Amino acid sequence: MAIHYRDDGDHVVVITIDRPEARNSADMEHFKLLREAWERFAADDEARVAIVTGVGDAFFTGADLKRYVPEITRLHREIAEQGLTEIDGYRLDDGTRAVLRDWPLHKPVIAAVNGFCTAGGMEMVGGCDIRLACPEAAFSVMEPKRGLFAGGGTTVRLPRQIPWAFAMEMLLCADLVPAERALQMGLLNAVVPRSDLLDAAREYAARIVANAPLAVQATKESALLGLYADGDLARALRSGVRALRDAAAAGADPEAIAAILDGLAGELRSPLEKEARISRRVFGTEDAREGPRAFAEKRPPVWRSR
Repeated sequence: MAIHYRDDGDHVVVITIDRPEARNSADMEHFKLLREAWERFAADDEARVAIVTGVGDAFFTGADLKRYVPEITRLHREIAEQGLTEIDGYRLDDGTRAVLRDWPLHKPVIAAVNGFCTAGGMEMVGGCDIRLACPEAAFSVMEPKRGLFAGGGTTVRLPRQIPWAFAMEMLLCADLVPAERALQMGLLNAVVPRSDLLDAAREYAARIVANAPLAVQATKESALLGLYADGDLARALRSGVRALRDAAAAGADPEAIAAILDGLAGELRSPLEKEARISRRVFGTEDAREGPRAFAEKRPPVWRSR
């Protein structure tokens, strides 16, 4: 198994991409395994922070084009022919889920970039919250050099996460960007010696774990809702339009149509309105009472995630 999931202690897990013979690229099997690792982390109540890293001279280099393209093409055909959503555990969204594209993982993720981070590696870094790299690391949105397209989220996420000019330099030139330059661009939090990379990631993880887990996850949730508000809006509108279409086809009366519109209006909230709703949820938890009490009693808080 080339995707390792290890409990690192203190509510931290380490996910390691271990396929050095293919420069840590992924065929269909390894995209599936990486997707399953993220889903395992999301479902693990004891795991609060994940660190993702690679082995050898690469972090993650995306799809193994020699193997993945014919494999995913065959899967598309078989799923369509059989009318299924997955075959033997393989799903069409394995590749996008593996790089943390467009699904609500609210637990923090730290990237410890140990080497080349290209193509799908850049896609996955865009889904990580804290990014560390060693001096030997290099970054590239290389798809345009191959006549391809970075469809795992990078063309949307990168211009929202770093200044426009730097994002377009990476997207359009498709050059390898060294770690120090990536730090200047705002892609990274820090560059540290390779021998210290995992320890530095663990230090960040410990700083996060010291905080109340529900508050941490709610904070990330609110930040993502603000950053990608247009996606949330599009989903709500799409759902409302479908409901109206179905109601009209069924000959619904005006009151039923009005109820659908009222429901849609309730879903259309600004990022600040969503933040207020999340805030109310957090302030109603036991941990929100424990924090101030522990401060007053001059003792470390005991978080119960409830």
